[in-house]
Amino acid sequence: MNSKNIVKLLAIVALIGILSYVAAYGLQLGKYEVIPVKNLIKLGLDLRGGAEVVLEAQDNPNDPVTDEKIERAIATIRERIDSLGVTEPTITRQGAKRIRIGLPEIQDTQRALEVIGKTAQLKFVDEAGNTVLTGNDIKEAKAVYASQSQTGIQEPVVSLELTSEGAKKFALATSNNVGKIIAIYLDESVISAPQVNEAITDGKCQISGRMTMEEAADLAMLIRAGALPVELKTLQVTSIGPELGANSFEKSLAAGGIGILLVLVFMILYYRLPGLVADITLVLYICIVLFALAALQATLTLPGIAGIVLSIGMAVDANVIIFERLKEELKMGKSLRAAIDSGFRRAFLTIFDSNITTLIAAVVLFYFGTGPIKGFAVTLSIGILASMFTAIVVTKQLMKLVSGISALSNKKLYGA
Repeated sequence: MNSKNIVKLLAIVALIGILSYVAAYGLQLGKYEVIPVKNLIKLGLDLRGGAEVVLEAQDNPNDPVTDEKIERAIATIRERIDSLGVTEPTITRQGAKRIRIGLPEIQDTQRALEVIGKTAQLKFVDEAGNTVLTGNDIKEAKAVYASQSQTGIQEPVVSLELTSEGAKKFALATSNNVGKIIAIYLDESVISAPQVNEAITDGKCQISGRMTMEEAADLAMLIRAGALPVELKTLQVTSIGPELGANSFEKSLAAGGIGILLVLVFMILYYRLPGLVADITLVLYICIVLFALAALQATLTLPGIAGIVLSIGMAVDANVIIFERLKEELKMGKSLRAAIDSGFRRAFLTIFDSNITTLIAAVVLFYFGTGPIKGFAVTLSIGILASMFTAIVVTKQLMKLVSGISALSNKKLYGA
């Protein structure tokens, strides 16, 4: 029995050690590769830099702002940002009329603002002032290179494909305006004023002019995404440099590492052998949290790191409660095995109640919070569940294995 306990204990410790190594450095097994956890967890705006923008919908007496319009505006903005190639943007509603947008790693803030904020009302107007087409008649828009009719030089244009109804409208309009100009307006500004040389009946046309490929791509994206249902005014633009985010991340990791090291040392000095067991389970707890964040594809922010550090404290707190109960049972003269069973049983309700109440608070924060608050709630919730598992299940099993080894069965090693 003594040798079986040693083998089981060493196997569990080795498994935890392997998990720790894989989490930190990854693993290569032939064709299969396990990527380090740090490469799988996404970093938020405050850790990798970028820009944060606050927009406010402007009321119009004839067309007031409604919840439905704000939600449509958020959906349109999200599509526009996706077209910019920004990874993991955060778009949240604030109050009745405001929208907060986080743009991680964005370099050209001005361009992003122009793309996000344009109302993008597209229309084709003939010389008589009649609107012959609108953005609703556009089926597809993309930026391409096309040969200029006069010089043959390739230049960026926006190629448009019309809907079936739009094609009929455009065929009629171009037939009636041969030799005349049909101007193309975007937000009441003329972006192109081509002359109609012949009727266009295939439902395809181009927007040309002096534009770069990037400008053509932006215009095509605006047309595809559609018009914003309300006018948005920029209230605030906050830029976070990548160096500031990186410094914050490194300092947070350093602070967390120092805190964890101090906790590990304290547990061994104060609780002796049970403290060492708690340290082993704490390492497993950190691995579980990191793997869970990677599996959920969670975005880690500074408040999220605070949630992890806080939950580490709660994980240690659960072990402290258990070990204090254990010491009380030993002082009452119980055997080591009986004291361990009784100590865990007496500590269970206290640990369960405290963790459940904190978990409820985390759920409320996640439901009602936005952005970084949700990140804090997610990491705190994962940490609470992981700490309950490691404290109640893993610590208990390790303590039973340790107490079953004759060389480690002296009550003095358990603080008695």
